[in-house]
Formats: sequence, structure tokens, C-alpha cells
Amino acid sequence: MTSNIKEVLGKSFDYIIVGGGTAGCPLAATLSEKFSVLLIERGGSPYENPTLLDKKYFGFPFLQTDDFSSVAQRFISEDGVPNLRGRVLGGTSTINAGFYSRASADFIKRVGWDEKLVKEAYEWVESKIVFKPLLTKWSSAVKSALLEAGILPFNGFSWDHIAGTKIGGTVFDADRKRHISADLLERGNSSNILVLLNATVKNIVFQRDGNKSVVRGIRFIKSNGSINQTYEAYLSQPENSIPQGDVILSAGALGSPQILLLSGIGPRAHLENFSIPLLLDLKGVGQDMQDNPGIPLIIRAKPEFRLPEPPQVVGIAKDFKFIVEGFVLPVSFNGTTLMRISIKLAFPESKGKLELNSTDPRQNPVVMFNYLAEEKDLRECVQMVQLVKKVARSRSIARFLGTKPRINVTSNPNELRNFCRKNVRTYYHFHGGCSIGSVIDRDYRVIGVKGLRVLDGSTLSESPGTNPMATLLMLGRYQGIKILKERENASAFGSQQHP
Repeated sequence: MTSNIKEVLGKSFDYIIVGGGTAGCPLAATLSEKFSVLLIERGGSPYENPTLLDKKYFGFPFLQTDDFSSVAQRFISEDGVPNLRGRVLGGTSTINAGFYSRASADFIKRVGWDEKLVKEAYEWVESKIVFKPLLTKWSSAVKSALLEAGILPFNGFSWDHIAGTKIGGTVFDADRKRHISADLLERGNSSNILVLLNATVKNIVFQRDGNKSVVRGIRFIKSNGSINQTYEAYLSQPENSIPQGDVILSAGALGSPQILLLSGIGPRAHLENFSIPLLLDLKGVGQDMQDNPGIPLIIRAKPEFRLPEPPQVVGIAKDFKFIVEGFVLPVSFNGTTLMRISIKLAFPESKGKLELNSTDPRQNPVVMFNYLAEEKDLRECVQMVQLVKKVARSRSIARFLGTKPRINVTSNPNELRNFCRKNVRTYYHFHGGCSIGSVIDRDYRVIGVKGLRVLDGSTLSESPGTNPMATLLMLGRYQGIKILKERENASAFGSQQHP
């Protein structure tokens, strides 16, 4: 693990993974079993900042953001809703609520994954960084409130995405220490992994092979350096041949489509606006962006001195459409927090798009999610508010507070539509931008070029399970194994061809 660019220069790698986040780290660990891997991360190491991994500081990174160096990078969508993305090794798994719950069996069937391999990949993750929580008084009150509001049955502790109320997994251990995707790098072959920190990829380097563009490597800058001082790292290339490995973008739902656009892969007219030479007119890049609309209800208006608490319990209601959780989030660095019950819409129909804002890869792209633009989403938001109000006004929450919570929310359905429009927030589960079928194929290869894949939340058409972290961790391992098998089969085939 290094921030010294000299350790990369002049070297080549079998695989280059852009983004040491939730999917990138398990992917790097898996590929390192057989191949050399460069994992390049725009942020720094969380291990040098112990408060990041201490549960009592959960939510603090959300309070302290800046343009270029904070571990959480703030952006505001064109909808006017503030949002965050991870900028640190471990990605969003280093700063999120740490709630771990698998995707539904139905989702896994629909996307066509190998069910046995999916199960093995989840278990590989769980054996290293996931734990069963001990319920706090707050979480016990939330559990009772969910049941009281009719989110039944109670399923106890479960990894699975099942209707009702359940206790989920957590990345916080019994000593309140956070475990992150980067911990999974320890499961790889350390002599085969080089992690380069504080380096931001500017674009992908290509070469021509007949009519096809082939990836040669990446061009990057120091995250705190000049945009004009660039460096390059290359894929290993056998003599008289093209590289056998890949550059794999795991830079997240904003980062991966942004890098494709900066590399000349995307809608022609948009790239022309930025004078970026067109490599491939791929209209799907940056399209189908979605964010799950969320509505938070603060159950006590006045901040109080209480430790922050991520959710340990979840309600899965109305045929899996609504996800309800309880949080205690810090509002300042002096230790004051607010308790809230939050609900999200699991399957929104509204979609938006992502476009470049600048040719500087450190700047956020422009993104529009179009929250509640579809009538169906607005109707379901009204139902969501009615349900979350029941949870927040339950006897269980009142008992915990020692008083009735003041929830000033109308009951009038028409007024609730306006309430939804005014109060919609992010649940931080945004996804899309590199959809299967329009940008990548089912093996996560970018359509129309050789040696380039995308593997992260930008490839999802919906947010799986209650929270996507578990499935993105799994996907890094799952797809890593698929690539290893693919290389093994190609090698066996090559041996047969040339005995």
C-alpha cells in the first residue's frame, strides 16, 4: 500500500482495478490468487485514521466534507438533494451505516447469476467482515415499533431478504470496530497486489487492434496534484500480442460512467461539448441513473447527547416495496445527535442521467435522479409516509423516549404528495449509469472495446436487498472467480490448440 507513484512507474500488471471500494477490494483479493493486480484508489488509507473505524464516530464523515480530500465527497444532484460518495480505501463501506443484508433469491434469479457461486461468495465475505449485532435499547425499540406498525412476521436474525421485520448483519464487531471491504485484501496474495492511494484516474489508454480498440492501461494524476501532470500504468502485454487481462472500473455509480466519458466512450454530442475525442459512441453511458427516494422522520426535534447508532433492525413491507430503518445520527462534532426513522422506496420507476461537469476527474459529474417524477413513485411515497408515521408514532418509540414524539405530518393524501416532493431525501443507494445491455454485457465487459470491464453499483438496475453493500461485496468476489475460471479455460483451450 503506497502513495508513491514511483512504485508503479515502469511496471505492468495483469489486471488494473480503478477504485478500492466495496466491489473493488474483494475483486482485487480474488484476482491476486493467480495474477498481479494494481488497485488504484483516489482517496487515502482509513487505517491511518482510527476514528473512521470506531462506531462511536459513525456519521461524522458526513459532517466534514470538502472538494478534494475529505473521505466523504459531497455532491448535490440537479434535483437539489444533497448526497455523498466515498473517497477512501474501502469506499462507501468505510463511511456507511454498515447494515448487511443479502439480495433476494428472486433478484439473483432475474439477473441470471449462478446461485451456488453467489452463496459461496456471500459466505466468503461474511466469514471475514460481517457480524451478528447485539441489539441496543434503541434498536429494540425500533424492532417493537416496526412490529406494532404491522410489519410482520418477526424473522429474528437473518442474512436473507425476507418480508417482515428482522435483525440484519453488521460490519461493526463486538468491540464497536468497523470492518471494511479493504480488510478483504488480506485474503488475497499480498505479493501480487499493489495498492496505489491518493491517485485519481483521468482516462483509459487504448491501442488499436484491427478494427477494435484494445485497452493498454490507465492515465492518472495525484489526487492533490496538477491536472496536467499525468502518469501511466499498463497492462502486461505478451510479445507480439495484445494484453490478456483487463482494466476494471469499480469507481462507483458516479465514478465509472465519468471515467468512460472522459475516455471518449459515451454519447457523441455530449463528448463534443467537452472536445473529448470520440472512441466509441455508446449512448447508454450515464443513462438510467436512479436513487431510491427516502423520507426521514425526526422523532425528537431537539438534538441531545447520545452516541450515534447505525441501524441493526429493518422492516421490509408491502411486498418488498418499502424498507424502514432507525438511525441515531450526529448533527455536530460536540456529540449531539438526532433520532430518526427513515423509509425508502425499493423499486422507483423514475430515472435520470449523468453527464460531465468538467474534464477534471476530481470534480463531481452532473447528475439528475428525477426523484418522484413518475406518478407511481409519488403515489407510493404517500403510502410510505403513512407507514413510517405509524412506526414513529408507535407506543414502543414513545416508551423509549419517555414521551410522545411530535410528528407534524398531515394525513391528507393531497398534502402528503406535496410533503413527499418537499421532503424527499437520498438513502445513499444511487445506482445505474453503466447498465447491462446498453453499456456492458453479462460478463461486465464494456460493449465494443476489448480489455475493459465495469463492476460496481453503476451496473445495477435496482438496489438489491435492503442495502446494496452486501451484494456489491459479494459481486467483487463472484466476478473475480468467474474471471479466474475464464482465464483457466482459455489457457486449457490454448494448450489443446498448441500441444
